[in-house]
Formats: sequence, C-alpha cells, structure tokens
Amino acid sequence: MLIILYFRIITKYLYLSYLDSLINMTKLNQVYKCEICGNIVEVVHEAGGVLVCCGQPMKLLEENTIDASKEKHIPVIETQEKQSFSGSQKSSISAETKKGFLVKIGSIPHPMEEAHYIEWIEAVGKNGERCRKFLKPGDKPEAEFCFEVKEARELCNLHGLWKNS
Repeated sequence: MLIILYFRIITKYLYLSYLDSLINMTKLNQVYKCEICGNIVEVVHEAGGVLVCCGQPMKLLEENTIDASKEKHIPVIETQEKQSFSGSQKSSISAETKKGFLVKIGSIPHPMEEAHYIEWIEAVGKNGERCRKFLKPGDKPEAEFCFEVKEARELCNLHGLWKNS
C-alpha cells in the first residue's frame, strides 16, 4: 500500500513538472533579465524550465514595437534607391554603406548618455544570419552590418527590448 501511494505521489509530481516545463518553455532568441543584479541572457537553445538568477526567476523582456516616446526606440532600417552596376535598373535596399547595411535607432536619434543609452543593436538577415553590435554611452545609436538586414532589435538600458515591425 505504501509503495502504491509513493508511486502515485511521484507520478503526480513528474506530471506537474512536465506541465510546468511546457508552460514555462523558453523560446529561441528570447531575452531575459535579472531584476536583482541586471544580468541579461539570450536563449540559444529552446528547453523547458525557468531561468533563474540571484534565487529568483528572470524576467522575460518582451519585444516592444510601438514607441510612445516620439520614435526614439524603434530600429530603423532605411531604404534608398541604388543604381545597379549596369546603370539601367534601380532597386530599393537597406541603407547601404561602405561596410554593409545601416540600422539606426529611432527616427529621432536615441540619447547615448551614462544614465540612458542603447546597450546593443542586433540585425537579422534574410537568410537567418544574426549579428549584434554592443554600444556604450557616447557612441552613435546605429550599427553597420555586412549583410542585407531584414529586421532589427535593440536593448535600451532603461526601456527594454525593441523591435522594428
């Protein structure tokens, strides 16, 4: 009798743990932040469970796409007309630079001060390639990438994660 009761308790525990892992499943490229020490992690492999730092679950940073503060956080991938090599065709592309493609943060440049700045800009290419540039106070809130940028996101140290829609 005791063995059956023990088996039922273990089975229920395993089932509840399984359900919890489904509910708390991390997703690829999600960004989490510890609200105690400020550690930030990005998911590079999806799995179940809860990410924990300093003894507490980490906070999922949702990707914001609507900026109520005069468009200072949304990454801007500018387009321009570019002459093809033959000179006869024009095509619309991301703002091409000598190094690649340019992503700016905000249609109004984001502040880059000690207390308020963009920590990083990440670009995603049409073939799934990803690249991130880390910034510091005083830098321009923009980054160049050597591939055609399809979408971009950035992390503001005060206002969180932002993505162009």
